[in-house]
Amino acid sequence: MRTIVVGTRKSKLAMTQTNWVMDRLKEMEPNLTVELETIVTKGDKILDVTLSKVGGKGLFVKEIESALLSGEIDLAVHSMKDLPAEMPKGLLIGAIPIREDVRDCFLSRDGSTLEELPSGAVVGTSSLRRQAQILAIRPDLRVEPIRGNIDTRVQKMNDGQFDAIILATAGLNRISWQEDIAELISVKTMLPAVGQGALAIQCREDDREIRALLAKINHEETARAVRAERAFLQAFHGGCHLPIAAYAQICEDQIHLKGLVGDPSGKQMIADTIIGKNEIKMGQELANRLIELGADELLASVSV
Repeated sequence: MRTIVVGTRKSKLAMTQTNWVMDRLKEMEPNLTVELETIVTKGDKILDVTLSKVGGKGLFVKEIESALLSGEIDLAVHSMKDLPAEMPKGLLIGAIPIREDVRDCFLSRDGSTLEELPSGAVVGTSSLRRQAQILAIRPDLRVEPIRGNIDTRVQKMNDGQFDAIILATAGLNRISWQEDIAELISVKTMLPAVGQGALAIQCREDDREIRALLAKINHEETARAVRAERAFLQAFHGGCHLPIAAYAQICEDQIHLKGLVGDPSGKQMIADTIIGKNEIKMGQELANRLIELGADELLASVSV
């Protein structure tokens, strides 16, 4: 097999995730030669504007996808929740490895939980999904945008710019920063982002050699759950920066999918659950149910 070039962002988390994937590939193919190519994306450069104002999290993948299409790299490792529901023609998700913890987590300067945080405290998040659900639980808090990698956000909190921040538990687990977590937030309290905790390994559709290799590290149960969540997101024709949440679990071969669309002010939440076996149809049907309940109008009111 040829030398495989893997592309990723330069952040500590992206590098850790990519090295984990490279190790899994080498376990499957001990003689495999793999090279790492780091790519700076537009999302890494624009740090003073919220994601919803500059095009959403697709900004973290466009340059990497261009490198894939041009042949500069052979595969790319993304956090699944950063990958828009629609991708360029000629690319596909070649593997979804086993999922990490899907929950959001709460970090605070003094160790307070979300419930214990005093009224008026400032919580930092770049996610409208998190903002909507935080304010639905604690309308007395202030939610302010925060950008940057995990270490940058934690430092901003420790410097006093924020009383607390909310991050994905999976990211902190992957870089072994669990000791900073004040509270793991139940999915019943805060529904995760679509694909949260999962990795997406993207490749060219016509690269059969790479697709065969990636199939060896695909985790089908995780893949089914994520496909249901992404079908739900795709039905709204929007990016992953919108206040949309979904989480699918496999129980005795059936998929239990919960979806939510929220008002960033926290004043309105539209949610429902569906159970079935066809992940694509389920995601679309659940989205249609929420649209009938007013989800489209709610999303149209969000300034993006």
